[in-house]
Amino acid sequence: MYKLYSMQRSGNSYKVRLALSLLKAPYCAIEVDILRGESRTPDFLAMNPSGQVPLLEVAEGRYLAESNAILWYVAGGTSLAPESRVERAEALQWMFFEQHALEPNLGAAYFWLSLVKGGRDLQTHALEDWMERGYAALQVMENHLKTRAYFAADQLTVADIALYGYTHVADRCDFDLATFPAIRAWLRRIEQNPGFVTMDWRPDAEVDDPASVAAGA
Repeated sequence: MYKLYSMQRSGNSYKVRLALSLLKAPYCAIEVDILRGESRTPDFLAMNPSGQVPLLEVAEGRYLAESNAILWYVAGGTSLAPESRVERAEALQWMFFEQHALEPNLGAAYFWLSLVKGGRDLQTHALEDWMERGYAALQVMENHLKTRAYFAADQLTVADIALYGYTHVADRCDFDLATFPAIRAWLRRIEQNPGFVTMDWRPDAEVDDPASVAAGA
């Protein structure tokens, strides 16, 4: 069974929890609050020197960091991983896009505006750039989704999960999706998939059904 170190309100952590839930893959969740320095302790740094979550223990003493690397690992051999070589490359293309164009802007804005007390005042100088580059990334996604239901292989893949992580909380950090109808429709499509769980959902919400908890945590 996987052991997942994650933070409930982290979009990168949520990506992994969502993928595991969609795959009905059992795992043990361990909450790590990075805002309280829990990812900077000697014990955690011994597992992941970068001091970041999510972190997945795939075997005793063997760890994977970086959310999209973890997604690619857990999706291997499943319906979330495209079968053909070119479709796998397309999925990776969008996962790279998520990390260099979307997450540094929507993700940063979400962290400072939604999670950090007083973050807006601390990051006033950066907010305008985040908004400009974030909207540019959203427009790229919108243009793609105008003629496609998903980002790769004409089906739900890890590319969609990677992009969903921070796009679905855009409204919590000043981004307005009103002018992105294709993105809004895509968000709804993902949320209609069996096994979907929200960022706020916790395994202990269904303690009366241990099998369901193990599968959907």
